[in-house]
Amino acid sequence: MNFDVIIIGGGPGGYVCAIRCAQLGMKVALVEANKVGGTCLCVGCIPTKALLTVAEIRRAVGIADQFGIHATYGRTDFAAVTAHAKRVVETLQKGVMSLMEKNNIDVISGFARFISKNSVEANGKEITANNIVIATGALPRMLPGAPRSYWTSKDAMFAEECPKSIVIIGSGAIGIEFASFYNDMGAEVTVVELQKRILIQEDDDIAGAAKRELEKRGIKFILGASATEMKEKEMTLSNGQKLQFDKCLVAVGVVPNTSDLALEACGLKTETGRIQVNQYMGTSVSGIYAIGDVTLPPFLAHKASKEGIVCAERIAGMDTTPIKYNTIPACTYSHPQIASIGLKECDIGDRRVRIGKSYFRGNGKALASGDSCGFTKVIVDDVSGEILGCHMIGNSVVELLPIISVAMQAELTDLDIVNTVFPHPTLSECLHDAFLDACGRS
Repeated sequence: MNFDVIIIGGGPGGYVCAIRCAQLGMKVALVEANKVGGTCLCVGCIPTKALLTVAEIRRAVGIADQFGIHATYGRTDFAAVTAHAKRVVETLQKGVMSLMEKNNIDVISGFARFISKNSVEANGKEITANNIVIATGALPRMLPGAPRSYWTSKDAMFAEECPKSIVIIGSGAIGIEFASFYNDMGAEVTVVELQKRILIQEDDDIAGAAKRELEKRGIKFILGASATEMKEKEMTLSNGQKLQFDKCLVAVGVVPNTSDLALEACGLKTETGRIQVNQYMGTSVSGIYAIGDVTLPPFLAHKASKEGIVCAERIAGMDTTPIKYNTIPACTYSHPQIASIGLKECDIGDRRVRIGKSYFRGNGKALASGDSCGFTKVIVDDVSGEILGCHMIGNSVVELLPIISVAMQAELTDLDIVNTVFPHPTLSECLHDAFLDACGRS
């Protein structure tokens, strides 16, 4: 079988790339070893948000007395909680498959391995194309010597019951989201982190505030330590501390899913399995492209989707615009939520900037909701007013971040935001107030 484009991997990068290629008139084959939707839809972004929504409801019941509603938890059916997440996944999977059919995309189930730079083998059949896109994503990184009983994020997502105690190794977005979820569901949660602070990818102020808020909820943190001896229900840390637990979740990042692709057959070489690409997602081999988590960070679904579009348009010969990676937003859906984009304060160096902050404790909408922790922080160039970064922690801040994404993409300035009328009362006013503060007008 011959196609214009073969896409290996049906995650948010692969299936979006496939749709865009089809829209541009190309004959497309999408090869997927599991289910179309990839990690994000099947065992990542989507089901975790379904779980965190349940946690939010349970938390609301717990504080209902503050609003004059007298309620009790009753019994939480944990199997039904994970069943809800599975239903959400199944609904979206059907939607994606209908898009494949609508766009006449050939979906081939099976593992794909390169035969040459223009052909791959899948399910015992050879398929060929002048353009091949690698979109196989990443796999959870496991610790050497960890017992098989230790959870990956997938195991933690579809557990049949809530453990009484859980140790989470790693404090990135995945680790913190599961720490928040299991804490809300009643588990005793301890997070072990090798670095001296949590959420190393976030601005220092945000990471510090997140730790304080999570500790108020009873989550324990052990920083600057690693596991030196791991048993099924017990581990010894590098600081000599011993931990006992019902379950352990390993959330120490991901590794590129490229080891079984036979990349040497197409002439592509990698040292670590991660594929180097140019601004149009092209590799060192003509006609071979790579998008998503097999390339450089950040490892985010929306980044992979955008790369898929850029890649498809480049293959079609369009004069497409490269991605502005500094405008890619990142979100952590814990409670409180964390949202960030652009430069952190530690990235500024000698550049002259102005920093503005505004706290939700002074925001009417936040106070009315009973959840006024957190703040917004913006960083702007002192001379030009260019928006360099924005970092937020608090209730629903992930929904505020697109305001800054659009502003940075459009190259608006701090004064453009200041001169915009924000609706009242809304949480977005806290963002407006941060820019006012950066301009000395708070």
